[in-house]
Amino acid sequence: MLKKIFKIIAQHKIIVVIIVLMVVGGSFFGYKKFKGNGKETRYVLAAVEKGTIVSSASGSGQVSVLNQLDITPKMAGEVKTIYVKKDQEVKTGQLLVELDSTDAQKSIRDAQVALDNAKANLADLLSQPDANSLLQAKNAVAQAERDLNTANENYEEIKVDAERSLADAYENGYSTVSTSFFKLSGYIKDLKDVLGTEQQEQEYVSSYWLILGSNSLFIQRLLDDYDQAESLFSKNFEFFRTVFRDADRDTIYQLIGDTLKTTKAISQALESGRHLYDAIVVQDYKYLVVASYIDQMQSKVESDVAAIYSNINSLQQIKDTIDDTNKNTPKKIKEAELAIQLAQEKLDEKKLALQELMAGADRQEIESQRNTVSQKEDALLDAKEKLANCFIRAPFSGVIAEIDEKIKTGDTVSSGTVLLTLITKQKIAGITLNEIDITKVKTGQKATITFDAVEDLTITGEVIEVNTLGTVSQGVVTYDVKIALDTQDERVKPGMSVSAAIITDIKQNVLMVPNSAIKTTGNAYYVEIPENISSSTQTLASLSSSSGLILKNPPRQQTIEAGLANDSSTEIISGLKEGDVIVVRTITPSSSTQNQSSSNRSFFQSVGTSRNTGQPPVGGMMIR
Repeated sequence: MLKKIFKIIAQHKIIVVIIVLMVVGGSFFGYKKFKGNGKETRYVLAAVEKGTIVSSASGSGQVSVLNQLDITPKMAGEVKTIYVKKDQEVKTGQLLVELDSTDAQKSIRDAQVALDNAKANLADLLSQPDANSLLQAKNAVAQAERDLNTANENYEEIKVDAERSLADAYENGYSTVSTSFFKLSGYIKDLKDVLGTEQQEQEYVSSYWLILGSNSLFIQRLLDDYDQAESLFSKNFEFFRTVFRDADRDTIYQLIGDTLKTTKAISQALESGRHLYDAIVVQDYKYLVVASYIDQMQSKVESDVAAIYSNINSLQQIKDTIDDTNKNTPKKIKEAELAIQLAQEKLDEKKLALQELMAGADRQEIESQRNTVSQKEDALLDAKEKLANCFIRAPFSGVIAEIDEKIKTGDTVSSGTVLLTLITKQKIAGITLNEIDITKVKTGQKATITFDAVEDLTITGEVIEVNTLGTVSQGVVTYDVKIALDTQDERVKPGMSVSAAIITDIKQNVLMVPNSAIKTTGNAYYVEIPENISSSTQTLASLSSSSGLILKNPPRQQTIEAGLANDSSTEIISGLKEGDVIVVRTITPSSSTQNQSSSNRSFFQSVGTSRNTGQPPVGGMMIR
């Protein structure tokens, strides 16, 4: 086809050149006629209209889930059952994993028993005493009083008995001593008779020496024992003569002791005399003159030996009685005093118990028992919590994203072991905003979200979280914002890139003009208004013609107060009214645009909605 066209052009070169010249010339003269002389200024006009103006803040980020949680046990234990599988959808509170709860159930039983006991003790403290308890307490006091009286009586009896025993012993002792001295005098006389008078002593003793010969030791022993006995008797008798029955007890006790010692010494001398005669009578002594005397004295000495033992026993018993009484009485008195003390303490204890029973439980004791009940209740709650921890449930509805397949039934796991991962089906868009836009964003605001991976999908959402700290990177501060998607589209996956526009403000039925119409001078804002032109003289289409109009007179400046603005339009608070015609663009011979603001994108028609999607615009600013 192209070859035929080139062939035709080659065959008719002159005709083609003429046609081209005619087209270029016609176009030039047509343009010159349309443009006039090229030195006139043209104005693109628009009418002030009422509509809805929407301001927004936009950012980009990624899709994530609303909540993601690693499910871990709060306590160590043995895995009993795993109830879920990967990708399984679960509801809030659904049982996921069960640990062995044997120990936890035992702890609950023990804690319940302890709590019941504590409550029973508290109830006892708070209850009023019954008649039987009061009677028992009063009887206990009465018995304690009787025991105390008995202890006091025993104490007095011990002292009286001891005093009586001592008095009798001292009295008997003095009487026995007095009686003994009469007998002791006779014993001493008999011993002297054994040895003979001073005139006879040499004769008797010589005869004894003659009879015994080599056994003369009996004679010397008798002589020595007699001297000892006679000396003690003399001293003891002199002491006895100075002591009367009403003497102090220590003196009488000394007299009894001395008399006992003297009696034992005389008894020893008599024994020596008996041994002497026993040795003599086995010898041949009948030829001696003293033979009859020996026989006579032997009989008397043996009689004295038998009799003196009775005196020794009487004196020894009296001395022992005094010694035992003086030794044991303090011990008995001390024991009796201790018995009185114990009986008194027991009586005080029973009286106090009766008083406490009649007065009821002590407030501090009740409060202490209440604290004990509270502690046992806490222990029971702790035990129940441990039991509850054995049953691991879903904290929110979602999907099981991961599950540790290494963990099997019967395995022991520790607290903190990740058993599975739960995510929500609810997806969110996480975007970042700059420090200017973040000041206008708050939770609850609506937003539109678009996806790079799904070109034809736009989803609305709502701001659910606004970061207040921000992140600084290379001197630039950004803030994280989370937006919950209103629609859960299966095509949207976590990690996808998104762009979101958050609606920060909306005003309806307000005066609005294109941003390009607003100009500034100093701190004031103004628009240009053509003279003698209104929106009723021409249609909006002719006013907004891209080629503009030629005005007879230059437009005048009209000061205005601007309000809310977005990327395309600005709210007019004062200075204009609906229907006023304004200049939105000036076309000069040297420049197509002068003193104007250009918009990057056009989102709104006169009603302020997106031309392409009908959704709110991206971007926006406030002008004052």
